[in-house]
Amino acid sequence: MKKINSILFRKSLSKFTTGVTIITINKNGVMLGKTVNSFAALSLKPPLVLFSLDKKSSSIEKYLNAKNIGINLLSNKQKDISRYFSLKNSSWNNTEYILTKKNSAPMIKDCVANLHCKKNKVIKEGDHFLFICKILEIQIDNIKKPLIYFNSKYL
Repeated sequence: MKKINSILFRKSLSKFTTGVTIITINKNGVMLGKTVNSFAALSLKPPLVLFSLDKKSSSIEKYLNAKNIGINLLSNKQKDISRYFSLKNSSWNNTEYILTKKNSAPMIKDCVANLHCKKNKVIKEGDHFLFICKILEIQIDNIKKPLIYFNSKYL
C-alpha cells in the first residue's frame, strides 16, 4: 500500500468501470448538460439516485437552482455526445438530439435509459456537491448497449 495523494487517488478510481451519463437541465430555455460517471442508485423505495458535480463546475449554480433533472444513460454509440458535454458551459439547442422536455427536464435521444427526476437534496462534501434525486419517470431501451468508461477511456 502507498500513501494517498491526488494523482494516485485519481489513477485508482480510473480502474473502476462505470457507465456514462449526461445530466441535463433547462435553465430559462437553455438546455445544459454535463457528462458524469459519478452516478449511482441510492434507494428502491422511494426510487432515488445520486450523482456529484465539482464545486468549481462552470454551471454549478444553475444545477443547484434546478428543480427538474434529466439523467441520460448513454449508449455505446454516443461517445461524441459524451465528449461534447464534458466541455465547460456545454449547452445545446439542437433538437435533433432531444427526446423530450418533460416538465422542463430535457432528455437525450437514443440512450439506453432516460430518467426524469426531481431534485430532493444537495449535500456539500469535500470538493463536490452530491445531488440526490427522486425518479418520477423512466424510459428504457432494451436493445441498445451502454457506453462504458474504464482506465480513462471509452470501451
